[in-house]
Amino acid sequence: MRIHELTPEERAVYDTLKPERLPQHVAIIMDGNGRWAGSRSLKRFLGHQQGAKSVQMVTETASRIGLPWLTLYAFSLENNLRRPRAEVNFLMRLLKSYLEGNVKRMMDNNVRIRYIGRTHELPAGVQDTMQWAAETTARNTGTTLTLALNYGGRSEMVDAIRGLVAEMKHKHIAPSHITEEDIHRHLYTAHMPDPDLLIRTSGEMRISNYLLWQIAYTEIFVTDRLWPDFRGIHLLEAIADFQRRERRFGGLGDNVLATDEEAEQYKIAVS
Repeated sequence: MRIHELTPEERAVYDTLKPERLPQHVAIIMDGNGRWAGSRSLKRFLGHQQGAKSVQMVTETASRIGLPWLTLYAFSLENNLRRPRAEVNFLMRLLKSYLEGNVKRMMDNNVRIRYIGRTHELPAGVQDTMQWAAETTARNTGTTLTLALNYGGRSEMVDAIRGLVAEMKHKHIAPSHITEEDIHRHLYTAHMPDPDLLIRTSGEMRISNYLLWQIAYTEIFVTDRLWPDFRGIHLLEAIADFQRRERRFGGLGDNVLATDEEAEQYKIAVS
């Protein structure tokens, strides 16, 4: 960790945290680039450019506090189909430029970069740059930054099921023997833990087909702040909110009746 590199404002928030209770994996839905630009009467591409700056600043803060996994929803499969072609082409150029311009900073911050999604459908030149960036940072041991590119939660499940069916045929596995772990092994995220915290910017109250399997017990934090205005201090504030919660993972809280005797006493008290 490099806590001494935090800004004074970030350090003030960090000092309220319990380091032993930091989330292992934070996932973010980066929303609001277009609205940020529109509110300033700017072209949408300028919102995307500013959003790319937020990616780097948030990643560096994550690295400084020792956050192991950071996964960013950068480019959805659905938006790829709906956006104007000129905007999609710009986003591809921006991704390529971002990687080319920031790999040195990733090396300086000990950040490793990976990707999830149907990345094989992206332009060949972009794929080449992605592979170069991943190979260059592969030995880094700090934060793993994962970009979800041409990603959709449902398409991930389709791909996982296809992989599992192929394995079942090859190994003659009966359907009745399929477990959750078998499905997990075929997800894009098989190599990482499920997110502890999901952050969504721009105030929208939906998960937008993001990590549908993985966020079953994830804590969700929604902020009205648009992604281009999101900084490291806001990541720390979301983590502070996360640490104030009681995680149950589908179980019960601490105020349950633990024994038959307690239940009987409660029955008498209210009768």
